[in-house]
Amino acid sequence: ATLANHAFAAAVGTWLTTLMGPHTLRWVLGLSFIAMAVWTLIPDKFDEDEAKLPRLGVFGATLVAFFLAEMGDKTQIATVALAAQYQALVAVVAGTTLGMMIANVPAVLLGDRIATRMPVKLVHGIAAAIFLGLGIATLAGAGEGLGF
Repeated sequence: ATLANHAFAAAVGTWLTTLMGPHTLRWVLGLSFIAMAVWTLIPDKFDEDEAKLPRLGVFGATLVAFFLAEMGDKTQIATVALAAQYQALVAVVAGTTLGMMIANVPAVLLGDRIATRMPVKLVHGIAAAIFLGLGIATLAGAGEGLGF
């Protein structure tokens, strides 16, 4: 689900580069990264009462739920922006998919033990700072001389 989701997002990002000139794309990407920084600081909401297990079993339910939950979320939008900025579909898909796996595997394996000890606000703050830095760097023209 992660690979399909990120491949689709990267394809969209790569396609966007054909629709906009470099100057417009730089502004769209820079502002998108800054918007991602703000969005990262807004907590996600999950209503356990509305969660239902489909007839696909645990694996199928997880596959479908994860794919649908990731559509249009922060990671997919970041993947679109990265693919548009760097125009390297395979590298972006590999990097974002690996990044999601690195972030998700400990959460799945350690579950509640790590969730109660992880400073979520700090993690969100660090992620927001990274997105803000990417946005500012993009708006400032970082990478222009490198072919990005």
